[in-house]
Amino acid sequence: MPGIDAEKLIGRLARGDSLAAIVLLGTDPYLREMCRNKIVEACVPESARVWAVARLSAREAGWGDILQRARTMPMLSPRQVIIVEGAESIEKLGDEARGKILDELGEYLHSPAPFTVLLIEAAELDGRQKFFKLLSEKGLIVSLTIGDESAASLAAQMAKDLGAEIDPNAASLLADIMNREPGRIRIELEKLAAYAHGCGRITTADVEELVVAARKNTVWQLADILAARNRNAAFAFLDNVLREGEDPIGIVGVLAWMYRKLIEASDLPKQTNGYQAARQLGMRPESAEAAVRNAHRIPKSQLLDGLVALAEADSQLKSGIPNPRALTEFLIARLTSSPS
Repeated sequence: MPGIDAEKLIGRLARGDSLAAIVLLGTDPYLREMCRNKIVEACVPESARVWAVARLSAREAGWGDILQRARTMPMLSPRQVIIVEGAESIEKLGDEARGKILDELGEYLHSPAPFTVLLIEAAELDGRQKFFKLLSEKGLIVSLTIGDESAASLAAQMAKDLGAEIDPNAASLLADIMNREPGRIRIELEKLAAYAHGCGRITTADVEELVVAARKNTVWQLADILAARNRNAAFAFLDNVLREGEDPIGIVGVLAWMYRKLIEASDLPKQTNGYQAARQLGMRPESAEAAVRNAHRIPKSQLLDGLVALAEADSQLKSGIPNPRALTEFLIARLTSSPS
């Protein structure tokens, strides 16, 4: 079966689709827990979850035992969910051990127990290996990612769960800055909800104050540096934010947000003032003014190339590259290089 995202999985469960094997692929803890809970809620009555929901580790429990449990009819429930954690460990086994497991799993998936949903969880899988290909053919691969609009809606729901409200523009901004990663969005919303407690809604200004500009070195300071192609100053900026405890993935996420805003601002007239630009860009006037100023100092083609470089760096950082700092420094060098 082709892969889908978390939102589409929830839609299929709501329709009552029968799924023998589901693979949750990704590292976002919030999305993983949300999907897992939705699957359990759709398949097992609340009163039976003590008996009909099992969590097993692929590293500790043998796959023979896992599949035997899947073939055993549950007590007091029409269906059961068998959660298999750490499934990527199979890729580290020797050829013989891995081959045996794949034969057993392939046999089960060819004729799965109709009363069992096998929920397989993995941080990442090698698409070239037989394990991934088998799961793709016989099961449903769910990528733990979420789109722009859905991420903003999810941020609004998270804020509501925390007893707060967030403006739509602020929700979109937060989702964008956090690279649409629900786990990171949730952490920032907890801070924002506490900050806005008793003061009404969470606004775009609040997000910029606590999330974007909470650092001593703001992202728009870096925009000035990049526009001037001052590589030494850019490296000093990077060193400062890393020493302040910023995560390289978070830095790249904020830079990608900044580049998207610069691209938007490049379509505005050069003389647009901060207040006019603020309405167009959904930002505070001071930040909007900086965006327009720098957008007209950097050619749009260079901004688009920079956005591609940021997307590539984001992908590499999330793949578990051994030296994130070196990659981030290479990215800064690329962003400050002279155009060909």
